[in-house]
Amino acid sequence: MIREAVAADAPLLARLLREAFEEYRGRLDPPSSAHDKTEEVVLRELKDGGALISESPSGAEGCVFFHVKPDHVYLDRLAVLPPYRGRGVARALMEAVESRARALGSTPVRLNVRLALKDHQDWYARQGYAFLSYGTHAGYSAPTFVVLQKSL
Repeated sequence: MIREAVAADAPLLARLLREAFEEYRGRLDPPSSAHDKTEEVVLRELKDGGALISESPSGAEGCVFFHVKPDHVYLDRLAVLPPYRGRGVARALMEAVESRARALGSTPVRLNVRLALKDHQDWYARQGYAFLSYGTHAGYSAPTFVVLQKSL
């Protein structure tokens, strides 16, 4: 089941992000900001957009944030806990964001993926996302991520 997150879910969302991104600690440069997500940060992100949570009878499995922009919907922080990976949770969360974008008038969906995470880039390509541009984190002189887009 996928449901809309509410402010009371901030502690859960912060925990999901930290646990799902833990495997990337020390592997990414710059480090992922997911490690530093607090309830306060999550609450700000909910006000700037929203989030969806995937749950089963055993509890929360993952989440995704989204932000509605003038010309696209930004899919942010797709996170699935390790025990639930490979079960379609990520795809269901991504499709829920895409459904939201369609309801807004077939707005394209964009997301960023670190250059170091080629397997993630490949997974999104299989879901219909294509290269749009390179991006560079603040303080870096060379690109550190790719921007992918899917037209709906």
